[in-house]
Amino acid sequence: MNEAVRIAMDAMGGDNAPGEIIKGVMDALAQAEDVMVYLVGKEDVIRQELAKYTYDEKRIEVVPASEMIEMAEPPVMAIRRKKDSSIVKALHLVKDGTCDAFVSAGSSGAILVGGQLIVGRIKGVERAPLAPIIPTEKGASLLIDCGANVDARAEQLVQFARMGSIYCENALGIEKPRVALVNIGAEEEKGNALVKETMPLLKQCDDINFIGSIETRDIPFGAADVIVCEAFVGNVILKLYEGEATFILKAIKKAMLSSLRSKLGAALVKPALKETLKDFDVKRYGGAPLLGLNGLVVKTHGSAEAVEVKNSILQCRTFKEQRINEKIREKLRLGSDDGV
Repeated sequence: MNEAVRIAMDAMGGDNAPGEIIKGVMDALAQAEDVMVYLVGKEDVIRQELAKYTYDEKRIEVVPASEMIEMAEPPVMAIRRKKDSSIVKALHLVKDGTCDAFVSAGSSGAILVGGQLIVGRIKGVERAPLAPIIPTEKGASLLIDCGANVDARAEQLVQFARMGSIYCENALGIEKPRVALVNIGAEEEKGNALVKETMPLLKQCDDINFIGSIETRDIPFGAADVIVCEAFVGNVILKLYEGEATFILKAIKKAMLSSLRSKLGAALVKPALKETLKDFDVKRYGGAPLLGLNGLVVKTHGSAEAVEVKNSILQCRTFKEQRINEKIREKLRLGSDDGV
């Protein structure tokens, strides 16, 4: 068996904790023999849930944490005051080297703040971007940044592009991933001040496959593999993406059930439609990694169910196997001559 990949799992975070969290852990352990999980949270609650399963006790360790960080709490204050919370204790497991990665469906703000304050950034990384994988017509693309760094500078967007390219190539297996900068048009003279400043810097990067601007309408068609933007723009894209997908699915369902004829037609197309929609299910990709930290931090949806938890754990496994942090360190070191 390969060296174990050790995951610190926030057992209390998210709408479906701890039930779906622990179910996802069990599914991951069944699929990957080289994974060990540290379940962090209220010990009695975790053990009550664990009692429902038969498992190898050597591969699960329960780490008691008496506090929880709620979604509405101010992130910085919560991280500083709630030292015995599941998020803070789990992040410290990554900081001290006990674990390779941290996964949580809990408070986004606390995870982003805690990741940077506790785990810390790789030397040379100015900002750590959040990078979810989004489904497209051609497979999947990486959206970077989608919520961690509002008002990022041009030099930081260049770092995002480099880190995103490394992740896309090694975690998703896309050779020479196409990197594009979100803009309001394909012409170079278009865009706000940040885009205009970032464009020439990206064009000078010989270590990434930069293809220029991308308009948001082209994102769902897979026009680029790494989609670069600052966090405000990225979060708007992500939320619209998710909302539009839900709206379209509801509209299709409503149309299919609108008459007897449409119901008969729906019965015929249902198997093909169900198979097609699998390609657009973000749960199969796991969570959104916070890149550029000294250890991996992964944020899953607050409504994450077992399948997303399982895939997030497997995502951490790939991250370690592909030595992504080491490759980020190396690329940033090589890129230091051009001011990044």
